[in-house]
Amino acid sequence: MSIVDLVMPKMGESIMEATVLRWHKKPGDKVEQDEAVLDIATDKVDSEVPSTAAGTISEILFQENDVVPVGAVIARIATGAAAVAPSAPEPVVAPAPAEKPEVIPYQPTSPPPQELKAGNVRFYSPLVLKIAQEEGVGMAELEKMPGSGQDGRVSKKDILQYIADRQQGVVSAPTTPQTETVAATPAVVSAAVQVPAIQSFGGGSGNVEIIEMDRMRKLIAKHMVDSKHTSAHVTSFAEADVTNLVLWRNKVKKEFEQREGEKITFTPLFVEAVVQCIKKYPMLNSSVDGDRIIIKKDINIGMATALPTGNLIVPVIKYADQLNLTGLTKRVNHLANAARQGKLRPEDTADGTFTLTNVGTFGSIMGTPIISQPQVAIMAVGAIKKRPVVVETEQGDSIAIRHMMYISLSYDHRIIDGALGSTFLNAVAKSLENFDPSRGI
Repeated sequence: MSIVDLVMPKMGESIMEATVLRWHKKPGDKVEQDEAVLDIATDKVDSEVPSTAAGTISEILFQENDVVPVGAVIARIATGAAAVAPSAPEPVVAPAPAEKPEVIPYQPTSPPPQELKAGNVRFYSPLVLKIAQEEGVGMAELEKMPGSGQDGRVSKKDILQYIADRQQGVVSAPTTPQTETVAATPAVVSAAVQVPAIQSFGGGSGNVEIIEMDRMRKLIAKHMVDSKHTSAHVTSFAEADVTNLVLWRNKVKKEFEQREGEKITFTPLFVEAVVQCIKKYPMLNSSVDGDRIIIKKDINIGMATALPTGNLIVPVIKYADQLNLTGLTKRVNHLANAARQGKLRPEDTADGTFTLTNVGTFGSIMGTPIISQPQVAIMAVGAIKKRPVVVETEQGDSIAIRHMMYISLSYDHRIIDGALGSTFLNAVAKSLENFDPSRGI
């Protein structure tokens, strides 16, 4: 008989906690080694946590929607004799209360859920608010809904049961206006997230719509603010004539797709230029640890990718300096598709050392991106536009129609001065401008 602790795994250098999304098992269920026990979500991706041993789930220490630090015990698995005991009950003397396990810090110790008193602030998880939004459950109904979670919290099970009862006519929606729940009291002001997911309000300067941020949007917002508080941001700009690059891609893209089964986009070409310049200026591939500068020998390029939800995620091309153009293309396409389909693994978004974001995908000609911590720089490429420009030739200056693109570099001024930042940026621009139009594939 032995008990194995299932702990929250570490899923990346900067990931310190994860949210429990859903348990696949409950106490008493059998589980095989490597079988998925629960789904978790980090600020990067959603993933499954497999069992580290075969046996029976003896205890679950966290509920759905709880935020759990990395390394914390989330469940216990009984193996050997302990695993088979639940399936063979025998008449025994009722155990004394003192013999019950003492490790119950995550079980509710408060009295049974009571009706919320006026002025109290009640917590609703993003999942509950999302279900309420989709099913048309207003704040007035949520406040009167009995909860079986810790401190009377309404769980997913509670709201789904409520909705089922309402559809069967067991309960009915309140007829009082929902705006009664939004009172100008300090309790409500300090808990603005308790507003229902989507709700329209009248009066004041006009109608407004309040939309509850989803979990990923909250995390993105926090990371962006934290980055601004951490790094002294400076952004430099450059212009690149990418005519040769555009013409070359147009010439080879059909043949490339037929040969490799992959579409070649501009992204791997940009990544290739960035990698070449990082090798010349390795300080751009570093991080700051107190008063120390840590220069990374591996070049792992993060590529900002927009999701169908409108949120942003940054999968990482590991060891980008060791890949040729074909390898970069396949890796870029794989990560982009996995991101849009929600199939990224935690390791796919970890250990980035420099980030590239293509703001031109959505028509922007330039941008001032925010550094992805703990990196020290991020580059943005804008939309490629045809413009008349002055071209220097042996016969003299002339005006020609060229494919032009703005690129920008946001960097951490604590360790990268304007001279180095601008030099690196212009090196990337020159690399793109000097692209060999006769290059093979």
